[in-house]
Amino acid sequence: MAYWLFKSEPGAWSWDDQVKKGTEHWDGVRNYQANNNMKAMKVGDKGFFYHSVNEKQVVGIVEVVRTHYPDHTDESGRFGMVDIKTVKPVETPITLANVKSNPKLADMVLVNNSRLSVQPVAAAEWREVCRMAGVKP
Repeated sequence: MAYWLFKSEPGAWSWDDQVKKGTEHWDGVRNYQANNNMKAMKVGDKGFFYHSVNEKQVVGIVEVVRTHYPDHTDESGRFGMVDIKTVKPVETPITLANVKSNPKLADMVLVNNSRLSVQPVAAAEWREVCRMAGVKP
């Protein structure tokens, strides 16, 4: 199993929106690296749901339930999407500042490339953020 982080602007698609919908496609990605990350996803992979912009925090956990397929919002046909389902909220939201202040997370993509909208999370990083957030990995 692999781990990921999905970034979303809460004004466009929030954790509450994800919870209400339950399962939803992750569309609109127009970055080749982020798209390649989605191509690498497998059903059952887990991800952090991260509110970007002003909040900058991990707020929930999701699971990949459909692998990469064409994004219906991309007229060029170059980009795809995956489907994710809501798993659970975190007990304690983990801010970008929390992540940056933890030496165990110094190599996390979120620290070094915080603008990337879909990014991998190493297994040790996953466990540490889950520990900080008060959820079982």
